[in-house]
Parts: sequence; structure tokens; C-alpha cells
Amino acid sequence: MGAGDGALRETRTVTTPQSAVRKAVIPAAGLGTRFLPATKAQPKEMLPVVDKPAIQYVVEEAVAAGIDDILIITGRSKRSIEDHFDRQFELEHHLTQAGKTEELHEVLDLAELADIHYVRQGEPLGLGHAISVARKHVGDNPFAVLLGDEFMAKESTLLPDMIKIHAQYGRSVLALQEVEPAEIKRYGCAKPERISDTLVQILDLVEKPEPAAAPSNLAVMGRYVFTPEIFDKLEKVQPGVGGEIQLTDAIAMLLADQAVYGATFEGGRYDTGTVPAYLETIVELALLRDDIGPEFGRYLLDACRRHGLADG
Repeated sequence: MGAGDGALRETRTVTTPQSAVRKAVIPAAGLGTRFLPATKAQPKEMLPVVDKPAIQYVVEEAVAAGIDDILIITGRSKRSIEDHFDRQFELEHHLTQAGKTEELHEVLDLAELADIHYVRQGEPLGLGHAISVARKHVGDNPFAVLLGDEFMAKESTLLPDMIKIHAQYGRSVLALQEVEPAEIKRYGCAKPERISDTLVQILDLVEKPEPAAAPSNLAVMGRYVFTPEIFDKLEKVQPGVGGEIQLTDAIAMLLADQAVYGATFEGGRYDTGTVPAYLETIVELALLRDDIGPEFGRYLLDACRRHGLADG
């Protein structure tokens, strides 16, 4: 697959009345089988990362980027996600009576983060299908997609930068990060044409290539800003293995019609998609906390020594 001739080097500024990105879609309908049995009765997205569920970090990231309308794609047994971002009057009453003002404000703020909506995917037919069910809610507006099992550090400007790129060019933008050559086969890989230090035009996408065949070491990460034309492409994608609709296939079709850009970034990404990555994220965030970091760090160092993983 290659980009259409009209898409290559299309770097003109496009200004449209719908250029502002105010909507986000968070796919959270996966079965979380990597975390069984913990996810048998609770969503993977609700597993705690220190003292907040993973999906709360994702929602807060979207809100910090100026997005105030969020659609979460859920599935069966995901009701606790809705409950988490809703009011809970019994808890609020208990905290009020107990004089726990700080905790009360935290739970009240959750319900005021943004206008959060929910729709069920129905069947686990892949990421592309999950995004496609957002069409009625998104309409003809550009929108961001934030995968529910990863999030960026608070100081990261990745999503705001992607929104700015979309506002300038009026086109879709993917988040790209350099990975080790041996790791590229785990990701979608971009063939880039460099525009600036942090911006490329994507000429081609290859899904999970072998290192020797990869067009670059730029991997597609779980942040996207799409033009609404992506929905038309998703409708045309033929189901693959397991009947899944692949988002990469739809982006490939989009590349043939219009330019797609990539925002490159370094660091600041936290992954909760696998058990090892989830544990690493918890450790990293716990160590950054002033209230628990120093004591937790001392414990980790002592534990590593006791298990023969550190000297001294």
C-alpha cells in the first residue's frame, strides 16, 4: 500500500469550521485476557495504578488537552467504568459526615471532569470496529482516539501538539515513537517523510513488520487525531483474522485519499497493556509521589537486595 500521488508532500494549511478537536473516543471494550483471573469480573481499565484506575489517567489526559466531550466504548461487564465517573451519593454523604473534605472533593471532581458518554461495542471485533461505533456520536467532527491501556505523563504535550498539527493541516495525525529495531514487529510501523524534528508525513504503514523489512523504527502508539473520513474507510475494511476490523487497514485507505501526519515524541508514555508493563508503570508513578515515593523507594531497594537483585 502506498499513499496516493495527491497525498504526497501535501503540507498546505487547511482551515475549516470544524478544525477544533473537542471530542475524544476511548476504546475500552477489550476482554483483558492477559490479566486473567483479575479481569474475570472487572474491566482491565479499572485495575488500579497506585490509587487511581488506569482509565482515569486517560480521561484526565484528554481533558488536559482541552477535550470536553468523551465517548468511552465499553462492553459486557464494564459497568464499573460508568459508575466510577458518576456521582455516588452514599459515599459522598459518608465522607461529608466523616469530615474527609479532601477525599470528598476528589470523588465530586470525577463526575465533573467532562461530558462522558458510553456505548457498547456489542462484539469484540477489533479496534477498528470499536472506533466505528462512535460514528453517530462524533458526526462530521474531527476527534481524538486514546487507547485505554496507555497514558502520557502529566507534563507531556503530545496530545495538544497533535491537535495543533490537525488545526494547521486539517488532516489526521498519529503518535509515533522510535523503538528498538527488534521491537518494531510488535507495532504498526510508519514510512516517514521528515517535515521537522517532531513532525513527519506518513507515506506508508506496515503492520508488525519483521525488523529487516521495516521502513523505519517509528512505531504507531495509542494516540490518534482523525478526520471524520476515517469512518468511511472503516466501513470498507474487510474483516481479518477472527473477524476483526483493523484500524491500520482503514488508515491505509485514508492515506490513498489525503495526507496523514505523524507527531514524534520521546518518553513520557506509561503502558498498562501487559502485566510486566503494568507493574513497571505502578512502580514509576509511585516513586514520583512525594507522599509515598521515598518510603516506597527504600522498600524496593531493600527487596531487591533480599532477592539478590541488587548489590549491598
